[in-house]
Amino acid sequence: MKWFFILIILAMTMKAFSQNPKRSVTVELNGLQTYYEVYGNGNKPLFLLHGFTQSSKSWIPFISGYSKEFEIFLVDLMGHGKSSPFTGAVSIKSAAQNLKDLIEYLELDNINAIGHSYGGEILFQLALIKPEIIGSMVINGSCGSWNAQDFPEFIEYLSYANIDNLTWMREQQVNEERIRNILEQFPNYSIEVNESELKSIKTRTLIVVGDNDDATPLECVVKAKSNMPNAYLWIVPNTGHGSHQDKNKDLFIKISTDFLMGNDW
Repeated sequence: MKWFFILIILAMTMKAFSQNPKRSVTVELNGLQTYYEVYGNGNKPLFLLHGFTQSSKSWIPFISGYSKEFEIFLVDLMGHGKSSPFTGAVSIKSAAQNLKDLIEYLELDNINAIGHSYGGEILFQLALIKPEIIGSMVINGSCGSWNAQDFPEFIEYLSYANIDNLTWMREQQVNEERIRNILEQFPNYSIEVNESELKSIKTRTLIVVGDNDDATPLECVVKAKSNMPNAYLWIVPNTGHGSHQDKNKDLFIKISTDFLMGNDW
């Protein structure tokens, strides 16, 4: 019986330890502070990129699911978490350039990546800036083009006047000043990838969208899928913008791992 309890304690300890990063680093790249953490036991680099208003903390529940196959990099993207705040209008292209700088700083020739929303749009831009740097990518809740001005209800929702309903922000951002900075920039959020650019993205890509995702127009998703020469589409039933979370998390991890490992589709 004593050994049973010892094994239970060891299992709990190992589980807790597995959630501790191997490294947690803030590096300065071209004058910008970029924070990242590294987890996992695999040898294939996997970058997990969060959505706007979130931080790398949003991916913590997924670490155990990816840690066997991948070395996992959680990054606080430009303007978020422990990385530098926005100093001008939010720019997805600048955020992608910053991510490229980080990958080069880490001396990684080729990565796999999963990006949710803002993180997905950054991956579209990274694939345009330096296509050879991404082996495969999973884009969740993004089609590469998005303008906050087309969604006035979201501008009203993602405002500091509504902060008491944005509970995750105080959990994931470093302070109130950072929260204000992010929300003040949201109305400036705008990015577009045209058909010619989409056709130039040869990266093996799985586009994931919930069938009830009111932030990602299906026609935009279809445009991306039909123009990208190596793209696949997974429409997740009965779910919204966070189609990788909650009840879908385990299936998302399984399918994304299979895809990133190069299994047939």
